[in-house]
Amino acid sequence: MKILITGAKGFVGRNLVENLKALRDGKNRTRPAIRVDGIYEYDLDSDPEQLKEYCREADFVFHLAGVNRPKDPAEFREGNFGFSSVLLDTLQSCGNRCPVALSSSLQATLAGRFGTSAYGLSKRDGENLFFAYAKQTGAPVYVYRFPNLVGKWVRPNYNSAVGTFCHNIANDLPITVNDRSIELELLFIDDLLEEFYDALEGRPHRADYPAPGEIIDGVVYDGLTPRPDPMGAFCYAPVTHKATLGKIADCLYAFHDQPKSLLLPSIPAGSFEKKLYSMYLSYLPKEKIAFPLKQNTDARGSFTELLKTADHGQLSVNVSLPGITKGQHWHNSKWEFFIVVSGHGLIRERRLGSDEVLEFEVSGERPEAVHMLPGYTHSIVNLSETENLVTLMWANECFDPARPDTFFEPV
Repeated sequence: MKILITGAKGFVGRNLVENLKALRDGKNRTRPAIRVDGIYEYDLDSDPEQLKEYCREADFVFHLAGVNRPKDPAEFREGNFGFSSVLLDTLQSCGNRCPVALSSSLQATLAGRFGTSAYGLSKRDGENLFFAYAKQTGAPVYVYRFPNLVGKWVRPNYNSAVGTFCHNIANDLPITVNDRSIELELLFIDDLLEEFYDALEGRPHRADYPAPGEIIDGVVYDGLTPRPDPMGAFCYAPVTHKATLGKIADCLYAFHDQPKSLLLPSIPAGSFEKKLYSMYLSYLPKEKIAFPLKQNTDARGSFTELLKTADHGQLSVNVSLPGITKGQHWHNSKWEFFIVVSGHGLIRERRLGSDEVLEFEVSGERPEAVHMLPGYTHSIVNLSETENLVTLMWANECFDPARPDTFFEPV
């Protein structure tokens, strides 16, 4: 399959091109039904003659080019309608009836606050152009009305408040939140790409947009919400997230503070927080990509906290010098994993009130995780006379100096 992308240098275009390359080169094997034989990148600085060649060869077209921040509102129509006409006329002149996906916007609904949007009007005109093209030629047309698009490579200080927040907070610049309660619907780029892959496989998610106030199956629609319908005129990406500006800002400041607090926020699979964290990290300046950790040292070696979590404990690294024994304490409810990654050592555990000692010889050459059991005093000794013993230690709770739950007792 040969794929033409207009607006290939934009936010969505860049992400799509790089991920199509990963499919083409066999690096992404999650979509075996998609075979990418060619990627045609077309943008403002491309030779117009290339468009004819690409339109002759393309098996699928993603029309992502458009204007959203012009100096003159008249440019909306030229950018969002004029070039669309050129593209469709070129495809038709080449006799190419391949599927065409259009990047439109929720503003094209002209619902609510978008009722007088010049941008929305230009997008609506572009949609109608594509529907007329489909009716005239019989070519499949996938018209997507996107909410706020976010993710890595969003241009800050342009048309994305979230992109601006990420950039500014990552670079210690101020942000302005006039109303923390304003809610945004966000479509992350990776979720959009999954929908684009579905479209390439000929199974886009289809929907209609009921008019504001229309009630269907007990649901009152606002004009902005897609209603899934296999026969719907529009297409949509099914995975989006809604969050207030206040929540977005709070999350980003927590991400910003993580190198100091070591506290890793909860980021469940598929969650808004997980996706936003990934987006935020893509804005880090070079000097913030690496950050120092506090190493606690004494005559026995060192101990360094690596990461903490709100509900899954913390991870640390312990270095024991040759011949040194560490530990010799027990916990009531705290428990740990000790994982030796370098060196040769011996872990010893004894249940309180018992004389039986459990011993585990450990080595970085054969890593294994050893439980430190609640109610068992335990220790770890470096058996080497020349090498340090390096142990990763995970505890089920973060260390609380006020309630350490740690009591000295020789094994």
